[in-house]
Amino acid sequence: MQITEIEIFKADLPLKRPFRIAIGEITVAGTVFVRIHTDQAIYGMGEANIFTPIVGETVATALAAANDLARLLIGSNPFDIEGLVERMRAFLPNNATIRSAFDIALYDILGKAANMPLYQFLGGTKRTLKTDNTIGIDTLETMVRHALEYKEKGFGAIKVKLGTSVAEDIERIRAIRIAIGSEPKIRIDANQGWNKISAIQVLTSIKDCDIEYCEQPVPAWDFDGMAAVSAKSIIPIMADESLFDDHDAIKLLRSNACSYFNIKLSKSSGLFVGLKINAIAEAAGLNCMVGCMTETRLGLTAAAHLISARRNIIFADLDGALMLQNDPVIGGMVYGNGGSITLPDGPGLGTDLAAEYLETLERTVISENKRCVIR
Repeated sequence: MQITEIEIFKADLPLKRPFRIAIGEITVAGTVFVRIHTDQAIYGMGEANIFTPIVGETVATALAAANDLARLLIGSNPFDIEGLVERMRAFLPNNATIRSAFDIALYDILGKAANMPLYQFLGGTKRTLKTDNTIGIDTLETMVRHALEYKEKGFGAIKVKLGTSVAEDIERIRAIRIAIGSEPKIRIDANQGWNKISAIQVLTSIKDCDIEYCEQPVPAWDFDGMAAVSAKSIIPIMADESLFDDHDAIKLLRSNACSYFNIKLSKSSGLFVGLKINAIAEAAGLNCMVGCMTETRLGLTAAAHLISARRNIIFADLDGALMLQNDPVIGGMVYGNGGSITLPDGPGLGTDLAAEYLETLERTVISENKRCVIR
């Protein structure tokens, strides 16, 4: 089998409401979709959802990089995922998010060629997953209201974004816990908003609020600071922005910096490296979560297949599509009551984008000795 043509689509996905975290705010999710065609009438779909403050890419840089990556892959064997992933990594080492779209599309092709759902192709079994739902930074009253709404909808876990000031963050968590009672579970995420001292202050002050874990309390570069927070806190610490690839996973383990890893395909450059990260964590006795940005259910379905394929991944944070005004996906994972997620049974990802939606997008087509842009 050979890659014959690659299509690159630019998409803007409006959110239902602004989404604010400690390091940025978005109202529109910038996304690049990739469709890889082969000479055997099988194609694969992938998605790169770009949150610039975390990944350091923009839609413009991702589109430019996608053009170069497409030329790099044309004519290659799509089954050689390890070789292609390493070629992309060597060529564009700092563009993990756009590389993830190509990686996901290649795995989609593999699953379709094998006529197996991706979780099964990866050696896993179909599991019903449970995602949390996320509350962005807002006024105290609004955050409490959203927590009550999510409890009413039956979510077993609520993720609360923090990372502004010590006093505000403590007040938010105490108010939310009082409002919702002992259930559902609360997970918190500071998105690098604290330093070592403020992180310890907040976590110590809310230790009686039954917090399941805290994501990324300190800046991504501060492995020693995260280790110090982990040593002081009874609330387990989860690495997110500090963890892009397998090399970061080793550094975090050596630093004793955290209790959990958050794998996001947009950071790990896709499934191939995501599987590596989980294997490293499993060997070290750490469990993982698979998280998300604000992907459509196409990208989230790839993430859900990864969770279902590996039992060491015990948490799911796949609520991104719930934030979108419209989700132009056919097939794919299905949200159920209380954040349940059911995977599709079709081959590969088991999902696609609606043809009529793709027709509305700016598209670049790259094949051997050919490039055209359709607007």
